[in-house]
Amino acid sequence: MASIPERVRWAVDVLDPGPADHVLEIGCGAGAAAELVCARLRSGRLVALDRSAVAVRRTLDRNAGHVSAGRLEVRHGELDTLDLPDHSLDVAFSVDVNLFWTRCPTAELHLLTAALRPGGALWVLYGAGGPRTGARLTDPIVAALGEHGFTEVTVLDEPRGLGVRARTPVGSPSSPPAKARN
Repeated sequence: MASIPERVRWAVDVLDPGPADHVLEIGCGAGAAAELVCARLRSGRLVALDRSAVAVRRTLDRNAGHVSAGRLEVRHGELDTLDLPDHSLDVAFSVDVNLFWTRCPTAELHLLTAALRPGGALWVLYGAGGPRTGARLTDPIVAALGEHGFTEVTVLDEPRGLGVRARTPVGSPSSPPAKARN
């Protein structure tokens, strides 16, 4: 088994996926987080996405057992073009992905708002040693999430990492009830 960076261990501990959760990882890299998340899943499922074909291959190679067990699907592409059914995810997360603070991710947040169930969580996480610029990093993320209808936006600043968590709004009475997780 390949080593798992401490920042990835921290991020998955913060995420704390439940055994039945349906999860999206944005920017799966070499598949270390996918390995940890899938080890916690029983009936849940992880979709791991990366725009790099090399990263996708590494994730597939590293997690072949999880793929064959049906816990992991690895996709090559950009977040703004990802095809996911509405309300199909409990949680989405990224680790050290700059998309959310280097530009306005309107298309990506629109997609996540639709794909996450009402009350679903989005975690944008950066491990220690990454772009630890505090408000310079978190302020644009907090603003973008608020502008796109996310609620309960919270900044997490710990010695092991920095991040932002937000939830999709709980909608109309016809919306499925939100689970109290993540």
